[in-house]
Amino acid sequence: MTYVSADPASGPTRRATLAGLVGGAGAVLTAGCTAPGSAPAPTRTAWAAASAGGPTPGAMTLFKDPGFNFNGLLALGAAGYGAGEVGEVLTAVNTVNKAGLSAQSYTETFRKLGDQLREPPRDGTPGTQTTRFRALRAAQYYAQALFFVLGSDTPGSEEQLYRAGRDAWDRFCELCDPAPVTAHVPYGKTPLPVWFFRPDDSRERRPTVILTNGSDGQNVDMWTYGVAAALQRGWNALVYDGPGQGQLLFVDQVVFTPRWESVVTPLVDWLSARSDVDTGKIALTGLSMAGDLAPRAAAFEHRIAALVAMPGVLQPWLGFPPEIRQILTPDKEKTNNTWNNEVVPELPPSAAATLKKRFEPFSAPAMLAARKGRMFTDFYTPATLIKSLDITDVVGRIKMPTLVLDYEDEQFYPGQPRRMFDKLTAPKDYVKLTAATGAQLHCSPMAPQQHCEVVFDWLQEKLSGG
Repeated sequence: MTYVSADPASGPTRRATLAGLVGGAGAVLTAGCTAPGSAPAPTRTAWAAASAGGPTPGAMTLFKDPGFNFNGLLALGAAGYGAGEVGEVLTAVNTVNKAGLSAQSYTETFRKLGDQLREPPRDGTPGTQTTRFRALRAAQYYAQALFFVLGSDTPGSEEQLYRAGRDAWDRFCELCDPAPVTAHVPYGKTPLPVWFFRPDDSRERRPTVILTNGSDGQNVDMWTYGVAAALQRGWNALVYDGPGQGQLLFVDQVVFTPRWESVVTPLVDWLSARSDVDTGKIALTGLSMAGDLAPRAAAFEHRIAALVAMPGVLQPWLGFPPEIRQILTPDKEKTNNTWNNEVVPELPPSAAATLKKRFEPFSAPAMLAARKGRMFTDFYTPATLIKSLDITDVVGRIKMPTLVLDYEDEQFYPGQPRRMFDKLTAPKDYVKLTAATGAQLHCSPMAPQQHCEVVFDWLQEKLSGG
């Protein structure tokens, strides 16, 4: 997403180019890119494609900036599963717009909303369910603030904001009935925190879905994009922080790995040791950039019975515009000289904030510098890591049934879902969610219930016999 700066995008050509790429226009992360070329008809299609005058028509435009708008839509859409409240979100939107849209006003407004929900309501004594869902909504609003904090006046509060959101999430989990089983699954030197949700504590063997988050999501997003839907259907659901995510990133400073099978295999081992898991029906989903991570894991972890990429992603590096990608060369010194001497000095504040956010999951030094209000100096190392996430050559190893999701006006990885689908040799299906029912944009932020219906209907068909 993007940050708003009052600075005009003027100056040298490189400055103007970068301002257009990652400034107010939001082209790095949003701005409704479309897939190039055309593709043959998929095996199945969800909803009729119909555009209504732009990616976010009418009431779907909360903010003029597409990056802030996308985040606001995620909070608004989460209301369907109790991870947001329409009135709270729209009131916050009005507050931000009245103050003047910026990373500062957005972060401050949603942080305060999270703080308010962690306190008891003014009138009456809250019951368990009230406290529980106030905590879930607080986790959502802290996550909203967290996303933009590096562009605010207090970037050093990033870990504090993460911990506030994590505390709210843990409080929500404690009050679930039954509460999820929590554990730390071995992974290198830093175990993976996991939350294992069950419909009840009967110990019945059930289908189980492992829910994988993307490059900047929080656990509350996994409630919206899988846990609640799984429990409604009698499934177990496993949520976890992997390297580059949640606790491992913000606290332990462990960044992404291109070998995601080394993350998922210990999770499958842990699940397989449980008597309440049907080990022949373990599914794996990947949301956002995890549409790359989950397929990579499934290419090597063959105990996965079904895979869903949401959306399909082959090359996360292509999510960056060519003007950013061309900085990377095989020569580390040359690359970093270009970055530090030609690019960074010309970056408008909005572009700098965006790039700090985009690169922090791939570089602990970049994250720590950003928290001090500074730009990272080593572009080569995180850029090389992002480029190494390319799974083009391993998709053919996937053997289990696979569902590839795509979205009308996909703004992060346009064209990549169809490319993944075409490369798959396993039994496969392709679904494109569209504007006809408000399910457009990356991960259908306004329609997570439709999103989950598609995913879990498909999973039940593949693993539960219909």
